[in-house]
Amino acid sequence: MILNKDTAKKTAELLLKVKAIKLSPNEPFNWASGWKSPIYCDNRITLSYPPVRVFLKEEIAKIVELEYGKPDVIAGVATGAIAIGILVAQELGVPFIYVRPEPKKHGRKNQIEGHLESGQNVVVIEDLISTGNSSLNAVEALKEAGAVVKGMVAIFSYGFDVADKNFEEKGVSLTTLSNYENLLEQALDSSYITDKELITLNDWRKNPSVWKQ
Repeated sequence: MILNKDTAKKTAELLLKVKAIKLSPNEPFNWASGWKSPIYCDNRITLSYPPVRVFLKEEIAKIVELEYGKPDVIAGVATGAIAIGILVAQELGVPFIYVRPEPKKHGRKNQIEGHLESGQNVVVIEDLISTGNSSLNAVEALKEAGAVVKGMVAIFSYGFDVADKNFEEKGVSLTTLSNYENLLEQALDSSYITDKELITLNDWRKNPSVWKQ
């Protein structure tokens, strides 16, 4: 869910500007999953640009308070959302923890790093939502540790139907600063892409797993 259209377009503009998102409909990227894709997103690049990371931090913090109230703890999903999660926690003045994909194989074998007490209200921060599986895995780990997960806020979502279904099935509320639809709108408005390229980008979004296979 997008809360503010202007914020969604501004976020898309900034992600394109610093090349955190690249659109290449004519020379697709190869994802680790084996999919061919006309888009590549690495929101960690935003951390290298102070004005951009400040914008993201402030906007995410606003959504957290508006949607869920001030939580007891902010949790970042490792590794992409650790840094932005820390920034949001600092903005809100609350503790921060992060969640690994799986428990460590050594030491205390933690999956959750940081101090979390059973019953605490937690909002999860993500950098990118694709299918949502890794994000929801983090939510499950937090719930098993006794956290009350109020919801999740992410920088960007591809808007896949499978992600919507996964979040709905798990009963987890998701809000994102921007998404694929707003990205394409901003990219077209700024002449980053042409009308012809927009058609290609929309075609990928309809069935990404078989696009150009």
